[in-house]
Amino acid sequence: MEIRRYEPGDLAEMVRLFNDYRVFYEQPSDLGLAGRFITERTQADDSVIFVAEAGNRMLVGFCQLYPSFCSVAAAPIYVLYDLFVSPANRRAGVARRLLQVAASRAKSDGKVRMELTTGRDNLKAQALYESLGWMRDDVFYTYNLATN
Repeated sequence: MEIRRYEPGDLAEMVRLFNDYRVFYEQPSDLGLAGRFITERTQADDSVIFVAEAGNRMLVGFCQLYPSFCSVAAAPIYVLYDLFVSPANRRAGVARRLLQVAASRAKSDGKVRMELTTGRDNLKAQALYESLGWMRDDVFYTYNLATN
């Protein structure tokens, strides 16, 4: 298993994985949308994507980081918005390795921290995050406002 930075030749496999990720979050399957989104992010260089390759360029997982800022700390951060491992490859350490590579990248890029959100009922993910030193925020609430 190799964890590495996304490359343009990964597009077809990445589209498949990203579509599966969206379906996991109860979105309709839409390979065209998935392809456009990944292509736009990579062409604009506005996200950092790491992939887990099992061999023969078959991707089994990915994480996507978005650069942002923390105004209070007056410093740059990464938002780890997407983390997904195909169901057949779960419980094999893929997500752990993706998170470790992402943390290393954040440090080398001078980010003061990474942030992520997860479902309250996603206890397995929470246990993984906490085992890697992530701290759950029990002080602040997250709010969303739909604008479309």
